[in-house]
Amino acid sequence: MMIKVSTVLAALLAAACAAPALAAPIQAGDAQVVRRYAAPEARQGVAVDRDHVYAVANFVIAKYDKKTGAKLAEWKGDPARFPHINSCTVIGKELVCANSNFPAVPHWSAVEFFDPKTLTHLRTVALGPGTGSVTWVERRDGFWWAAFANYDGKGGETPRDHRHTVLVKFDDQWRRTQAWSFPQSVLERFAPMSSSGGGFGPDGRLYITGHDHKELYVLELPKAGGAVLDHVATIGVDVEGQAVDWDESEPGMIYGISRPSREIVAMRAPSLKDKLP
Repeated sequence: MMIKVSTVLAALLAAACAAPALAAPIQAGDAQVVRRYAAPEARQGVAVDRDHVYAVANFVIAKYDKKTGAKLAEWKGDPARFPHINSCTVIGKELVCANSNFPAVPHWSAVEFFDPKTLTHLRTVALGPGTGSVTWVERRDGFWWAAFANYDGKGGETPRDHRHTVLVKFDDQWRRTQAWSFPQSVLERFAPMSSSGGGFGPDGRLYITGHDHKELYVLELPKAGGAVLDHVATIGVDVEGQAVDWDESEPGMIYGISRPSREIVAMRAPSLKDKLP
């Protein structure tokens, strides 16, 4: 019995079209603004711990009292060595920051470690060139996670563009173990820039910001198949993208910055417990 090739191709195409598509991300409401802190250094991102907030501005980090908003300390680095600290987060007893040479090319990236008590610089992990500009670093499940931004135009390194933004998982020796691309629905909102901030929320999902939009994208690692993150929800936030940080001392609280008003913004994120499986 002979079967025409065209018949086989038609059957395969029909099966592919019938395959279930990924569920569209839900609109999960807006985060509620709880407090604003005046911080002239709020240009790139913010970090938070139990008692303090930290404003990040390229080669400057400023430490503020969380209760009073009073400025307590400031670190300034050499712009040649710290041209673009984009984000920081408190991990254990250290303030961990993503540093790159954006908008210069070729890209290089490094992770900088500080003492959060004194803002003394402790050490550097040089990640080198070839992946993009590191914009945020996180620690979870015994691994390091980092996002490497790629851009269209200014700050871009051809042939890569915003679509080449990638999440990389490293072991304790900073060896790359796995990597994921961002979904098209999120990349469209990044363009022509990239992911400016992100981190794991209390529910274990990734919460990602872009560069300009007042949106927080909720992503999950794919449970099976492929290397593209799943976009499951979008949350409205009263900050224009940039780097964010979860307050581990108060689950559900996430901090961001408003560049136009030079403010740190504390927000309570809506729960997704009854909205997502």
